[in-house]
Amino acid sequence: MKVTVENKKGLNKDIKVFIDKKTMNSYLDKKYEEIKGTVKLKGFRPGKVPREILKRQFGQAVFSEVLDKVLKETSTKALEENKIKPAGQPKLDLKTYGEDKDLEYVLSVTELPKVEIKSIDNLKFDEYTVKIDEKESDKRIKEIAKNQPSFKDAIDAKAKEGDLVTFDYTATIDDKSFKGSEGKNTQLTLGKDLFLKGFDKQLVGVKNGDEKVVEATLPENFPEKNLVNKKAKFNCKILSVKIPDETKIDDDFAKNLGAKDLKDLKLLVTKQINDEYKNSLDRLSKNQILKEIENFKVSEIPENLMEEEIKVLSQGMSEEDAKKSRKNFEEVAKKRIKVGLILNEFGEQNNIKVTEQELQAEVQKQIRMMPGQEKMVMDFYQKNPSAVESLRGTVYEDKIMNLIKDKAKSNKKEISKDEAEKILKQSQKQQLDQELKDQRKPEKKVELKKSAESKTKPKSTKTKTAVKKSKKVSKK
Repeated sequence: MKVTVENKKGLNKDIKVFIDKKTMNSYLDKKYEEIKGTVKLKGFRPGKVPREILKRQFGQAVFSEVLDKVLKETSTKALEENKIKPAGQPKLDLKTYGEDKDLEYVLSVTELPKVEIKSIDNLKFDEYTVKIDEKESDKRIKEIAKNQPSFKDAIDAKAKEGDLVTFDYTATIDDKSFKGSEGKNTQLTLGKDLFLKGFDKQLVGVKNGDEKVVEATLPENFPEKNLVNKKAKFNCKILSVKIPDETKIDDDFAKNLGAKDLKDLKLLVTKQINDEYKNSLDRLSKNQILKEIENFKVSEIPENLMEEEIKVLSQGMSEEDAKKSRKNFEEVAKKRIKVGLILNEFGEQNNIKVTEQELQAEVQKQIRMMPGQEKMVMDFYQKNPSAVESLRGTVYEDKIMNLIKDKAKSNKKEISKDEAEKILKQSQKQQLDQELKDQRKPEKKVELKKSAESKTKPKSTKTKTAVKKSKKVSKK
């Protein structure tokens, strides 16, 4: 194989590849030998079909398969040997090819630019830890207790709003029972109207041992569709009336929530509150790092990546609006690509990889974030491998950022909850001001907001994909 690299304008290169016909014929010979043992043709014993017959029957298919294989192998080798990393998919132009002929083609590629990452050790960022006051933990625990009310028996008391009524019932429609017309030990907190509309109000005033007839209309989602919107009579036997009781915040309360005791619950709640602020503050630290990375030197931004990014930014806009906003989009696109190239280069130089275990852990994390819809989310990822691969980019970027933080210079700050809220509020205002500045067309705010937010999420995934694409070529 003979390879010649010709520099074009900027980062563009033409790679000319020549493979003599002797080499091509050896690939074809190997393929014919391979299929000779598997092809079954009438009149010939297995493995004894003459090559001319095979060529007549399968020649075009065999040559196409061999050609694709040779193009893939030689183009990848040409790029690797010349240390060329394509920014996007190379274009392949076949010049000479065919049976018993030399193979000659030109690979047109835009090369990834040289990236300077030596300054990463000098990056500075604020690393926050939030000191949670004991009062904050106590306040949160009281809120939890408020949402888990307890009740105590009320002797001879008449039920009022907020009380818990337990009853058995039998229901009829036109004096006839129906499927689902009986209930045992049914509990209702009066005033919440969670059973049937208007049912609660009719139980106000009942006492333990009373019998009460309640009328209610069966709802739209009633299982027996022929009974929907029909009025039913419920003969209720009141078993107990309980009044709200103050929830005691003690060890038993803590154990019901899964903690060892009250002290352990306070520690868990403190950590929970801290984590809530930590996630938001970590994003601020990440944004500080990304902002500093924007100042790093990149020799040149590939034009094809710029066009792809601008296309994403202008998605959903009219052609006229996209043209008016192009200059602004170019600035945003340049920053995003630049940051992505730098992070990607850092990841490659530090041999950062994403294992299958890490990828599956991220999938499980996404599933846990959708309580009640776990099966639906799991099915989505199982049916969409591309969605799983997109998570690989998220994990890859997180690993890069964590390593950068380890190498960079952190300014550790311990702050109070109030200070954390103030910092986050100020950050949100700055982000909103930046979004308004970037969005010259107010009616495009929805589309552009996504792109503005993604400034905090550099396209390292995209750049990594571009590098990997060097192993594929497209025929022009």
